[in-house]
Amino acid sequence: MLLTDSKLLVVDDEKAVRDSIVAYLEDSGYTVLEADNGQTALELFERESPDLVICDLRMPVMDGLQLLRRIMEVTDEVPVIVVSGAGVMTDVVEALRLGASDYLMKPVVDLGVLEHSVERSLERSLLIRENYRYRVELEARNQELQDHVDRLKLDLQAGRAVQQRLLPEFPLEHGGYQVNHRMVPSSYLSGDLVDYFQPVPGKLVFYVADVSGHGASSALITLLIKNQIDRYRDEIENDASDIVLIPAQVLRQINLELMKTHTGKHATMFYGVIDTEEGRLDYASAAHFPAPVICTRQVCRAIEPENLAVGLFDDAHYENRRLDLDGFERLSVMSDGFLELLDDSTLQEKEAHLLELGADPTHTMVDFLTQISESGKTQSAPDDITVLTVEKVN
Repeated sequence: MLLTDSKLLVVDDEKAVRDSIVAYLEDSGYTVLEADNGQTALELFERESPDLVICDLRMPVMDGLQLLRRIMEVTDEVPVIVVSGAGVMTDVVEALRLGASDYLMKPVVDLGVLEHSVERSLERSLLIRENYRYRVELEARNQELQDHVDRLKLDLQAGRAVQQRLLPEFPLEHGGYQVNHRMVPSSYLSGDLVDYFQPVPGKLVFYVADVSGHGASSALITLLIKNQIDRYRDEIENDASDIVLIPAQVLRQINLELMKTHTGKHATMFYGVIDTEEGRLDYASAAHFPAPVICTRQVCRAIEPENLAVGLFDDAHYENRRLDLDGFERLSVMSDGFLELLDDSTLQEKEAHLLELGADPTHTMVDFLTQISESGKTQSAPDDITVLTVEKVN
């Protein structure tokens, strides 16, 4: 906006003075209204909404101070320049106190001084209005952002509630084995998934999946994996297929399903099936890390990750592995967020620490995570933390 596009109101009871000011400002390009007293000026002000007012302080009907008060009652955004004789400095002080933007002493010999005051007052007024507009816009945007954050929080809460319903409610015990878990999600939607079930008598199935990244997309991938495996549960219950008991085949199918999503998401997985009657474990690993820890009466060791994560390549190959569970005591499967709980400085030290925790007969890793969580250490964890344990109970 050009300053000369502004509309000015000149108020002075001396016609000669008023005429000279009006003529000069009009020559400078301004639109100028005029009034010979405060009352007329107030009516013009309310009707025409000028951008700046120049008023004499001593006038009949309504003087400049009264006019200034009435204008300031309506708005403090319109600058008012007061013009005063040399003998009324107390009025000038009062006018400045009321909010006048500037004052000039009569007679105004050099009208260029008046024009400079007009320009300065208009620039200041324009800056104040722009700052106010920016502040209003910023407050509106901040409120929109806060509303968006609040909606996201509600979405996260709803998403977490859905995810919690995917998890097993209680430990599962069958055939002398007990499966249990603990999950501590990060502040985002979880990318971890854990489940276990008994599809048929004599079989226990369990798995842990750790989807790359966080947020809604990772959470949706956990839903896909869960639904796919649940479908295989339905198939064996209906005597349609026993794929749910074949770990490598499950991983192959999960891999293909993830590839179809074209989301770029992948997941590490460990999928195991325990034959409680034969005392053996069939499993397949899709690059699951950290390595699960299995303990017998003789030794604790890591089941090293192998094959590729699911969701990376169409032709990824997965193999079934088998372990005899003679002397078996416990198996612990963790997501990589578990490593963040360990204070060791190197990965090698952390892996050695995991073996120590897995070998401790006084408590399981589920117990360990529960204790750590209750201490508050997991509140600022940057990643989901999940652990599943299988124990021989008799």
